[in-house]
Amino acid sequence: MTVINAFRMDGLGNNFIIIDRRKKSIQISKEKILELNSRVSFHRNIAFDQLIFIEEEIDKAFPITIFNSDGNEVSACGNGSRCVAYLLGKDLNTKKIKLKTSNRYLDANIEGEFYVKLGMGKPVFDWDKIPLIKKLDHTNINLNIDDEIFTNGFCLNVGNPHIIFFVKDCFEYDLKILGPKIENYELFPEKVNVTFAQIDDKNNITVNVWERGAGLTKACGTAACATAVASLLKKLTENNINIKFKEGTLNIKIDGDLNIFMSGPVSDIKHTKLEI
Repeated sequence: MTVINAFRMDGLGNNFIIIDRRKKSIQISKEKILELNSRVSFHRNIAFDQLIFIEEEIDKAFPITIFNSDGNEVSACGNGSRCVAYLLGKDLNTKKIKLKTSNRYLDANIEGEFYVKLGMGKPVFDWDKIPLIKKLDHTNINLNIDDEIFTNGFCLNVGNPHIIFFVKDCFEYDLKILGPKIENYELFPEKVNVTFAQIDDKNNITVNVWERGAGLTKACGTAACATAVASLLKKLTENNINIKFKEGTLNIKIDGDLNIFMSGPVSDIKHTKLEI
């Protein structure tokens, strides 16, 4: 068994293990990620939502590789990206960091102590790029879950696929039961992240999120971005929106070209050791 150095961080309770392999190649299998999450959760009382690798800089951007706690690789993690940017900014003594995921570049600005703004790029609405299994109106998705019809779901991709339902009370719905059923619904060939959102006013939304491959989560950055875009296009809110989670708030700004900017706090950086 090998012992490696790693970092623990979180964004609003969204927990991450970050491994820096800019100078040392480290490989962890899907099975090992599952085992590691179980061991970390049991011994240290912290489950991680994502495990993130930082890669060697290429063309002034740092590639990151992201795995959900179920061991599957994913293409985006907004809060995790903000944490990685903060860690790299501290390491390199800079306030600007460019990251590269598997499908887009992300520009991060460290705007204060433990506070990071991240440019998330533009949302994608094409049915086959969200993706959906067939062509449908992505703004009006209806799902039959155990003979209950959930209507007016809004689907989009902000680096990963999301569906948002706007409801009167987002905590009325038990996502421990509904979440996995919607995540694995046949309409979504790559599964989907699930958000139930309630409009508080034109600039504030409260959300309850089931994260694909991670489960019920305290916060999800891409869910915040997806919810803000959906609410803006449905004319439920303005373009400067606070998305409220159980442990804090993310601010989402959307410009006239639908570029998304996410700002919010990150935790301090904790060092840890992992047995792999």
